[in-house]
Amino acid sequence: MKVRASQTKEREALHAPPDDPLEVNLSEITEIELLILKRMREFTIGEHRSLFHGSGFDFVGLREWQAGDRPSSIDWPQSTLTNFSPLIVREFEQPSTASVTVVVDASLSTRCGIDGVPIAAAIARAIATIGMSAVFFQDTFGMITFDAGFTRLAAVRPRIGKNQVIHCLHAYQRQRGLQEVKQSDSLSRTIAGFMRKTSLIPVISDFLIDEPDHLIRELRHLNSAHDVFLILIDAAFAFELPKVSAGWIEAFDVETGRSRVMSRAALARVARSVREWQDDIERRARDEGIDVLRLSLDQVKSVVALTEFVMERRLRKG
Repeated sequence: MKVRASQTKEREALHAPPDDPLEVNLSEITEIELLILKRMREFTIGEHRSLFHGSGFDFVGLREWQAGDRPSSIDWPQSTLTNFSPLIVREFEQPSTASVTVVVDASLSTRCGIDGVPIAAAIARAIATIGMSAVFFQDTFGMITFDAGFTRLAAVRPRIGKNQVIHCLHAYQRQRGLQEVKQSDSLSRTIAGFMRKTSLIPVISDFLIDEPDHLIRELRHLNSAHDVFLILIDAAFAFELPKVSAGWIEAFDVETGRSRVMSRAALARVARSVREWQDDIERRARDEGIDVLRLSLDQVKSVVALTEFVMERRLRKG
């Protein structure tokens, strides 16, 4: 049995609402930042050239004020048109050596988990790690979120700085402060149309999705113009459910709202089926020339592995 994107979960499975507190808090971000600085400085001594190329700032547009914006960036004439609610700021971008945009799974099923740990927590930690790596290199960092079936894509435009990483984390967890992404005739063209220049594009998900071959083909097309790789969150832990005495169990699908009755034996096999499904996704992606990094729940090991993976890839491009 293979598990689809709308995977069934036991009715009591943990489902964190979008406005719950951020899964990765400021203390954890600081810990991730310090670990990244240590690993990167060890790795880049004598190898890393200039962090910035070019000079000056380019005006890229207007947007609503966000926490952390400088008062000097407020466009007061434009803000009067909105009666100062919200304030409008002028956004500038300093030419940097690269652009990083994470494409992340924000489907309802990622908000499920077990023992108080949702799959989304691992995704958020990956966003923080990649984002703080971008801060080290002074690269722009942005985010695109997708739901089940890729029916709705929303985004945060790339910007530079730690505040941008924090903003992306809040936007991911709470699904606020995101702008709709204009849909094209294919997923690869939709994502490519959002990019202003060639970018590093990590795609972060558990990849328990419908039609994985179609997704991987789309990412292969995108990889021809950008640097795409998969961050596969090992989600089997969310299906390691406790043993039950009942012979039949009703499972609830958070994506579709449908329920299903399954046997105790079938429930016990779900975690193994998830591992097999993810193994297959990893093989298919590698066959298409797309690199894959698989992350577990171990926070330190995941941060170190992802930091080194992104660092080596980033320095090859530098």
